[in-house]
Amino acid sequence: MIVSEGRLGRVFVLRLGDGDRIPDAIEDFARTRGVSSALVAALGGVENGRLVTGPKDGTTMPPTAMLTAIDAVHEAAAVGTLFPAADGTPRLHMHAALGRDGETRTGCVRPGLDVWKILEVVVIEITGTDLARARDPETGFELLGRGA
Repeated sequence: MIVSEGRLGRVFVLRLGDGDRIPDAIEDFARTRGVSSALVAALGGVENGRLVTGPKDGTTMPPTAMLTAIDAVHEAAAVGTLFPAADGTPRLHMHAALGRDGETRTGCVRPGLDVWKILEVVVIEITGTDLARARDPETGFELLGRGA
């Protein structure tokens, strides 16, 4: 287990609109406001994009991602963490539950989703932590660890 204690910093509320893309819009916002670490929560509508919905085989490393196309409007609730990547830029790891017509799809938003009309996002900055994302050679994932 890796543990790092931090403190709450600024709190931002964003309203993303039609065509804004996640995770790009949230990472761009964080970069321009100097937010390197945060807890991020979002709800609203999304369409057009893909979710990572699991590895094809959990025993093969690095895993091959299963991608699910999102080609219609879905209701969305999501939570994620934002920490600096190896190059220092803010990198969002966010999972979302997307619902449409009684069906739910859940997965990682890393490949990207377009906002449909509105996505309300709360960014709660975490200061004083020394964690950063680094690529793990075995899995290919960007895992949290001690920053440089």
